[in-house]
Parts: sequence; C-alpha cells; structure tokens
Amino acid sequence: MGKTRATLDTNILISALGWEGNPRQVVRKIISGDCELVISKEQFNELSRVLDYPKFQFTEEQKSRFKTLILEMAMFVSLSESIDVIKEDPDDNRILESAVAGGADYIISGDPHLLKLKEFRGIRIVTAREFLEELK
Repeated sequence: MGKTRATLDTNILISALGWEGNPRQVVRKIISGDCELVISKEQFNELSRVLDYPKFQFTEEQKSRFKTLILEMAMFVSLSESIDVIKEDPDDNRILESAVAGGADYIISGDPHLLKLKEFRGIRIVTAREFLEELK
C-alpha cells in the first residue's frame, strides 16, 4: 500500500499557517512525507481567497510562501464529478469532490457539516487530532 492520502479542509490549512496546534502538525506530516496532500484547483483557489480575509492579518510573504508550499507538495486532482451531499453548506461538497477524485484515505476538517458524515465512500472524515492519533 502507498502513502496515506489526505484532503485537508480550508479551515485546517488556515489554522496550520496561523497557529501552533494539531492542524500545523498535520501539515508537518505532509511536508516530511509521512502522508500525501490531495487538493483540487478549486480548493486551492478557495484557500487563496480565504488567506486574504483581513481578520487573519497574514502578511503577503506568509500567504505567498504558504501557497508555494502547497503547490510544491500537493497532488493536484481534477474534479471528476459533482457531489451534492451537504445541503447546509454546499461549498463543503468541493472537499468531498477533491477527496474522491484523488483517492484520499482521509478528509481532515474542523467543519461540523463534514465531520458528522464520519465517512464518505470509504474516506474517513476526522479532525486533525484524530488523524494524528491514527498515524501513530
């Protein structure tokens, strides 16, 4: 079996850049090669947009370095189907689409709409803490 593949929700990526904690530890696992990040262009574009939110106060250098890091380490996938499972927040379906297209083993999220699914088509949906526990 190959490396564990994970799709990280935007909230996990933002938290990894902005604060110490489990999301940052997950990104460190990806950087070190312990697992592989699966992301779509659509998801990357959402990340770029959210990084610009004034409330986060990321510097241009931080945003640029983080996006470059993602571009260098991620496996980019093309979305192959439209999924409409999460009605409360349809944008969350893009995370499911990325994970399915990339054959992800995990979706890592802090979003209750995704977490309540627990699993989607064999892809486990877990928090950053749960993911780190399972990698041990």
